[in-house]
Amino acid sequence: MAKDSEQGTRSVSEIESDIAAARQRLAGTVDELAFRAQPKEIARRQKEAARLKLDEATRAPDGELRTERISAILGAVSAVLVGMGLLRRRRG
Repeated sequence: MAKDSEQGTRSVSEIESDIAAARQRLAGTVDELAFRAQPKEIARRQKEAARLKLDEATRAPDGELRTERISAILGAVSAVLVGMGLLRRRRG
């Protein structure tokens, strides 16, 4: 295409055809971006990513539960909740 442009041999119909093809590609790109920007789609992708991270953290490659990690996570959550409860008592 660059060679044709340098020589100036492209016809009007070829240029119009190129413009129409570029418009089609641009329209598809805009449609895809509009779809990706929808709040429901964003929430779905985030939910899926969180689920995959949770599975990765709590399951071994063979699918077995990693009980040591699960108990560590539950212990950390319990510690945070107890700490929050103590802080509320102290303030209130």
